[in-house]
Amino acid sequence: MKTNGGRRRIRAFGGSRLALLWRRMAQKKYLQAKLTQFLREDRIQLWKPPYTDENKKVGLALKDLAKKYSDKLECCENEVEKIIEEIRCKAVERGTGNEHYKATGIATIEVFLPPRVKKDRKNLLETRLHVTGRELRSKIAETFGFQENYIKIVINKKQLQLGKTLEEQGVTHNVKAMVLELKQSEEDVRKNSQVEEEEQNEAKLKEKRIQRTKRGLEILAERAEMVVDPETTPYLDIANQTGRSIRIPPSERKALMLAMGYHEKGRAFLKRKEYGIALPCLLDADKYFCECCRELLDTVDNYAVLQLDIVWCYFRLGQLECLDDAEKKLNMAQKCFKNCYGENHQRLVHIKGNCGKEKVLFLRLYLLQGIRNYHSGNGEEAYEYLNKACQLFKELYIDPSKVHSLMQLGFSAQEARLGLRACDGNVAHAAAHVTSRREKLDQIRKEEKEKKRRRLENINCLKGMGYSARAAKQALHQASGNLEEALQILLSHPQMWWLNDSGPETNSHQESPSRETIDQLVYMGFDAAAAEAALRVFRGNVQLAAQTLAHNGGSLPPDLQLSAEDSSATPPTSPSDSAGTSSASTDEDMETEAVNEILEDIPEHEEDYLDSTLEDEEIIIAEYLSYVENIKSATKRN
Repeated sequence: MKTNGGRRRIRAFGGSRLALLWRRMAQKKYLQAKLTQFLREDRIQLWKPPYTDENKKVGLALKDLAKKYSDKLECCENEVEKIIEEIRCKAVERGTGNEHYKATGIATIEVFLPPRVKKDRKNLLETRLHVTGRELRSKIAETFGFQENYIKIVINKKQLQLGKTLEEQGVTHNVKAMVLELKQSEEDVRKNSQVEEEEQNEAKLKEKRIQRTKRGLEILAERAEMVVDPETTPYLDIANQTGRSIRIPPSERKALMLAMGYHEKGRAFLKRKEYGIALPCLLDADKYFCECCRELLDTVDNYAVLQLDIVWCYFRLGQLECLDDAEKKLNMAQKCFKNCYGENHQRLVHIKGNCGKEKVLFLRLYLLQGIRNYHSGNGEEAYEYLNKACQLFKELYIDPSKVHSLMQLGFSAQEARLGLRACDGNVAHAAAHVTSRREKLDQIRKEEKEKKRRRLENINCLKGMGYSARAAKQALHQASGNLEEALQILLSHPQMWWLNDSGPETNSHQESPSRETIDQLVYMGFDAAAAEAALRVFRGNVQLAAQTLAHNGGSLPPDLQLSAEDSSATPPTSPSDSAGTSSASTDEDMETEAVNEILEDIPEHEEDYLDSTLEDEEIIIAEYLSYVENIKSATKRN
């Protein structure tokens, strides 16, 4: 640790007195977790006699229990008795709530409010489970003094959906609900109407940003499924650790793109310390990652990093207790890192030549494991993990003068940090490493650009033969980009001929095929009506129409058959078709804005997620180490 760490910690907590109050609160949480652990091990039911009498009042036996546990913990008996009584009251309250729920069907929800709210952050709310998410949000806003439209509710690690009932979303009795605030309460801004207006505008902007994020990612993911010119149209692509595009099964590609896109957006908010907006993005990323196959998630580190980011976000929001599977997420991250990087990082070293940059991920993993163990009452395990994090911090700490030296050579601060960690702090080696990496990436970008250009040419070539872009893309994917093999696939798999870019219903409204083309098919032996229908589907392409009819015994497959009225109908003109270009122009501008906002937050450097100054980690490691090391003496003083 740096010698100036103490001063920075006091400043971070707003003064020594506030830091002391924070420490006492953390120590109380530790004792609560430790005593709860003892009670479970000894199978003690505080809500029953002799600890609770028939009137639900505290029994005399509780004092004996406090004496036993205070001796075991070597801390103040009065403090232990006070905490056990709090645990007993909550247990009685919970039991009463369970009886009430069974009798009336009215569930109790434990609401966790934002840290700035100056009241007990654990609050109970009663509700029926057939109400909608919107009704619950309204009730929470009214009960705790929020403006309804400026809060989001997270339950079971998912955003509450306003249009569905609580039952439909898996909400049960005694569930935990976390409130994310997009603006401060009216009470905090009432003194100044201008400030109030600014706060409201800020909240509206935040909500719009969340909606634009969703739309922008959807547009970019959809473009990846289309045929676009990479020179003129931005879209998302998926690359490996070296920067080369990787082939993903089409069935999973969109889900993976949305998952990674939401993750990058969430990370951008994390960097700006906007944790209340970051969390919904990270949870959406988790949802889309879960749609991908397990094998894929075990071979890349993205999912592991996401688990760390989610737990970190809950911690920074002061709501770690709402994440009841924090241990599961951290264990999952550790397992995924092992699968991806290999035992003792040997696979990573083989691919990249070093593992210095990735160690920042393990530092945060150990830190979060230490924090989780501390809040679970596992002091020894907490110290072990925190100490590992501390040792890694010392190893990864970078002398600012070395960063400055590399920046003088024309490298960015990010390149300097990553290079120095990859080269164990050696400035000369770091400069050579970053230069070599730049050259390799430039070469890879040129190769990838040429590969995309050839792919676009091949798709256009197949389209020129009459195949749809969708069929061309699928065939090229199966043929690993080889045009001749893709053509053979299309010719040998007739079922791919009718993979159209739009549905058959869209293709039904085509101009009538010419008599000449119909006669060509009739001459081949096909029925005139079937020939005309096939030509409508394939937009007059005689070759594809003939191949399809031949493959299906002279008729179209059921999903492409057109009724007589459809084949001759003229598409109706919708109001939007004649409404002018104003609305379309506005929608296009909004889509462009949404896409640009996403692109701004996707880092150019593919190792951006490994770059960290570790300033926050330094402060938190020191704080929690002090909690663990001083827990006994602190409780004795109390």
